[in-house]
Amino acid sequence: MKVVAGIRRQSENYGSANKQAVALGIAGSQLSRILKGDVDGVLSDANWVTIARKCGVELSDEFHLKTAQTAVFKHIWAQLKFAQENSVSGILCDRADIGKTHTALMYARENRHVAYVDCSRSKSKMLLIRAIAKEFGLVNSGRYIDLFDDLVMLLRSMSARPLVILDEFGDLHYPAYLEFKALWNATDGRVGWYAMGADGLAHKLNRQISNLKVGFAEIFSRLGNKYQRITPHTEPEFKQFQKKQIAQIGLANDCKDVQRLHAKTNMSLRRIPIQLSLERRAENDN
Repeated sequence: MKVVAGIRRQSENYGSANKQAVALGIAGSQLSRILKGDVDGVLSDANWVTIARKCGVELSDEFHLKTAQTAVFKHIWAQLKFAQENSVSGILCDRADIGKTHTALMYARENRHVAYVDCSRSKSKMLLIRAIAKEFGLVNSGRYIDLFDDLVMLLRSMSARPLVILDEFGDLHYPAYLEFKALWNATDGRVGWYAMGADGLAHKLNRQISNLKVGFAEIFSRLGNKYQRITPHTEPEFKQFQKKQIAQIGLANDCKDVQRLHAKTNMSLRRIPIQLSLERRAENDN
């Protein structure tokens, strides 16, 4: 079963089977049965789907996009690696649809002690802290203040250097930003942090800083006082940049007509797997 293989691949990213079970949202006994090959009736279909998503496993036999070493992929991967190895922080604000999330997810799946959190799904302070804690194998039950303190202790005591990736950072509610600051303060020098978002994230933070909103100047300072960016600012330059990325992805996936791929996707990376899947079906039908 593909999902079980995905679980096995990622098992070394966790310090123990219990921590992996917590991160996957299942009981330790269930994980033990799964790893022994006993999968019948262990989990619901919804559980399998969730685990497949976390492990990057495609459940269908449809076209699966291979990762290309694009400029965005290499830049973000290097930034994440540097942040983790040196326990430093950074913030990336760049255009949508350039491959930020894909790279962050790939890094989290292939490296140990990395928590990837989609802030658009964990907007409140409680959801944010619980999401981070779950990724590191801490049980999300009990009093919130106890979980926060347990998370701080865990992050500060880890022999390896942990990294927390906060994608869609601009979607957080205001109290969540203050809680992030509190967690950053409590783990200063022990954890790497990397926040990501589209151009609107920079506008949001700048506006709050200009309005002297409490906490935002400090948050920006803790994230390096600089917005990282990869793509060119002008539209003509960006068009050439994106065309190169699409060509690289197309070639990595055996696309026979890159120019056609440019046109059919309207320069959108999100449409590449859809278009390539349609082309593969057409080839198989002929």
